[in-house]
Amino acid sequence: MEHLEKIKYQKFIWPIAIALIIWLCTPFKPAGIPVAGWHMLAIFVGTIVGCITQPMPIGAVALFGFTITVTLGLVDMDDAAMGFGNSTVWMIAMAYFLSRGFIKTRFGRRVALLFVRLFGKKSLGLAYSLIAVDLVTAPATPSNTARSGGIVYPIIDSLAHTYGSDPRDGTARKMGAFLVFEEFHGDIITSGLFMTAMAPNLVAVALAKALHVNIPWMTWFIAGLVPAIISLICVPWIIYKMYPPEIKETPNAKEWADSELDKMGKFSLPEKMMAGVFVFALIMWMISSFIGMEASLVAFMAVSLLLLTGVLSIQDILKETGAWNTLLWFSVLIFMATELNTLGVIPWLSLTIKNAVAGVSWIWVLLILVLVYFYSHYLFASGTAHVTAMYSALLGVAISSGAPAVMAAITLGFVGAIFNSTTHFASGPATVLFGSGYVKQSDWWRMNFILGLFYLVVWIGIGALWMKVIGLW
Repeated sequence: MEHLEKIKYQKFIWPIAIALIIWLCTPFKPAGIPVAGWHMLAIFVGTIVGCITQPMPIGAVALFGFTITVTLGLVDMDDAAMGFGNSTVWMIAMAYFLSRGFIKTRFGRRVALLFVRLFGKKSLGLAYSLIAVDLVTAPATPSNTARSGGIVYPIIDSLAHTYGSDPRDGTARKMGAFLVFEEFHGDIITSGLFMTAMAPNLVAVALAKALHVNIPWMTWFIAGLVPAIISLICVPWIIYKMYPPEIKETPNAKEWADSELDKMGKFSLPEKMMAGVFVFALIMWMISSFIGMEASLVAFMAVSLLLLTGVLSIQDILKETGAWNTLLWFSVLIFMATELNTLGVIPWLSLTIKNAVAGVSWIWVLLILVLVYFYSHYLFASGTAHVTAMYSALLGVAISSGAPAVMAAITLGFVGAIFNSTTHFASGPATVLFGSGYVKQSDWWRMNFILGLFYLVVWIGIGALWMKVIGLW
């Protein structure tokens, strides 16, 4: 017997109420914002709040907001539908398909086991090896949840049980808690390093482009290189000192990895094909800005090669619900955020704040924006929703204050990665890894607060100095 899908109608109260309040305040709106822009703001804010409360899945909420926008005549249907043709949106979808190849061929698992075998003699070395897996797979895995939860976490869980570490019997601190928390932060660092390592990065790139600021893949990578290297070296050691595992030596990790690799058998043809396409995509992303090729086209080429070689089938593509779901809600949110700019809301906000901070150095303005952006993530359960809600406005303000456009865009982009080091619900990886039960909530918040300060110093402070060296300002 068929049943109706469960809708949490009570969770519609806040988004509808907030949208209505903003809409009904139209007579009192600032003079510089057109009526259509104010109404667009009401629907946009309501949609973002809906993405947070989630009375329905985020894709359904976004579609609902899209429908209201067109129904009320704020945007013509043909113009609204053009949002689904955004190249950055399709790049995310293609990268999701590419990451499916890692899981289907088990190439990601083999890479993880090889790193464990090579560097897993001590618990700290084991942590570095697992973070290295995240680092290797990050450029072509825009779902950091899939990367940490689908590729690395199963290895962590297996290793933890091998060493008798299980949250259900009070032995989490033996090994599992340490490795889970290390992977969480490794995932944050790799997400900041590569533009294509998580969806919020690509949201930021698309929103920056709407403000006429273009960020090439290689520019983002070079800008993040020094902060990432410092973080990759220091953070695992800091966690080891703050939150040490009870088991320090892991001499049988190599034997365990060898046995798992034996079960997998020889390096298969699909794995070789997957490895070849991955290397091809990585090289092309690196040189795309130099040869005038769109990064999104590289992603299409890589997926086409996976289909052509038989690594993926069209059924694999159609069944990748995460990609299609992202394509739906991401397209809608980017469309709505772009309309806020087109209808004058973002330009008005930028001009207003520019006048308010007249005479204040752009460096101080950007620093304040970074801190507001970072710590406001305690209020968000989705990095993508947070970036969509605030990135355009903050970047507009930064540029209006005199900040170099590309430098400011990348700096705020980095914040979209490092603000995941806040709560246990800050991102998909946080939900998955905290949900494993290995790390207590009090430990999670306490250590994340300390590491958040570290990230701000390294990614924003040292990162700004590094961007000065490479000529971004």
